[in-house]
Amino acid sequence: MNYIDEVRAAVAARNAGQPEFMQAVDEVLSTIRPVVESDSVYKENAILERITEPDRQIMFRVPWTDDNGNMRINRGYRIQFNNAIGPYKGGLRLHPTVNLSIIKFLGFEQIFKNSLTGLPIGGGKGGSDFDPKGKSEREIRDFCQSFMTELARHIGADTDVPAGDIGVGGREIGYLYGQYKRIKNLYEGVLTGKGLTYGGSLARTEATGYGLVYIVADMLAAENTGFKGKTVAISGSGNVAIYAAQKATELGGKVITMSDSNGWIYDPDGIKLDIVKDIKEVKRGRIKEYADRVKSAEYHDSGKVWQVKCDIALPCATQNELDASDAKTLVKNKVLAVGEGANMPSVTDAINLFREHKVLFMPAKAANAGGVAVSALEMSQNSQRLSWTFEEVDSKLKDIMNGIFAKTAEAAKAYAEKKDYVSGANIAGFLKVANAMIAQGV
Repeated sequence: MNYIDEVRAAVAARNAGQPEFMQAVDEVLSTIRPVVESDSVYKENAILERITEPDRQIMFRVPWTDDNGNMRINRGYRIQFNNAIGPYKGGLRLHPTVNLSIIKFLGFEQIFKNSLTGLPIGGGKGGSDFDPKGKSEREIRDFCQSFMTELARHIGADTDVPAGDIGVGGREIGYLYGQYKRIKNLYEGVLTGKGLTYGGSLARTEATGYGLVYIVADMLAAENTGFKGKTVAISGSGNVAIYAAQKATELGGKVITMSDSNGWIYDPDGIKLDIVKDIKEVKRGRIKEYADRVKSAEYHDSGKVWQVKCDIALPCATQNELDASDAKTLVKNKVLAVGEGANMPSVTDAINLFREHKVLFMPAKAANAGGVAVSALEMSQNSQRLSWTFEEVDSKLKDIMNGIFAKTAEAAKAYAEKKDYVSGANIAGFLKVANAMIAQGV
């Protein structure tokens, strides 16, 4: 058994019952083999054993009181995975599906994603199985304050800088930041995604969606084409989906689908984003309401957006939402390109099908990096006590995504196949972190 296979077996044995984490580990280990096997330095320094084991796994109780006066208990997590190139950086997710496996998968992915940005940020992730849906403002505030009461002892502007993720938007970040200040008596850039009145960055809300479209546009440009005149299927209707749709439309694409956890819409005339924003950002409603307001739209409470014929597919909802059956349908309908806006939205079999059929595929590590890139820019602004314009931040974001594509394409060409962006992203992200770990000793 060779080094990679030995490590994989040991990681699987140590992390039994953690399928999401093992899926992420398998995807990385299977693609970095050419690099690891080319130089004994990685085995001599136990790089794979170290990079697959978090520096720190923090799990804690979060007590809070509901509006009926009942004491409720949730479980909180913070995985500080790797800080070889900078302070731990990664979002907080509030969702009932959150468990140790999901947080570890997200934290592991974050190591390589953050590395690809070229910015000095390490990998981490956190969250809770608390569900903010249906909770009152007071209940959410009480939970966030309780959560931060414990988390505050583990984070700091130069130690670990959390951000938002599913279930954690500007409202939750505000409550978390306020509690951190009260406990620590520090006004520092310890959280990103903050409001513009207290240290937030312009373009942060748009960043992940915009970044996704920028890098997919680079991938298409390498094939002498672009978004103009293409139909685009998008899943999700949160920040990533909304602003991916906005930028894709600006570049000449026609977005025809969006979804939420209840169902999905198809509008052959093109999604009207002003209506989606009103439903989702203002009224916090369900995507079904779109079909009630737009005559050309259809609503479906079964099936998936991927059954609609499209040129470009952008999964922007959640992990493992696009399975092998969906991939077969997209391939059959001659999809040209797929870009992952969510974290690991495609199952392994689906990715293999796309690669087998030569579909242009940009993995989440690269395609989803826009959000954390602008979070790191927010950290820079906080450190310098500056506030950049939207145009300045957007320009820096575009440059970062262009850089990620260039690194990904270069690594793919050097170690795998010219258009194997999955291998390229993993290898480019791995090399920077591994070399930093070697330089710093055990």
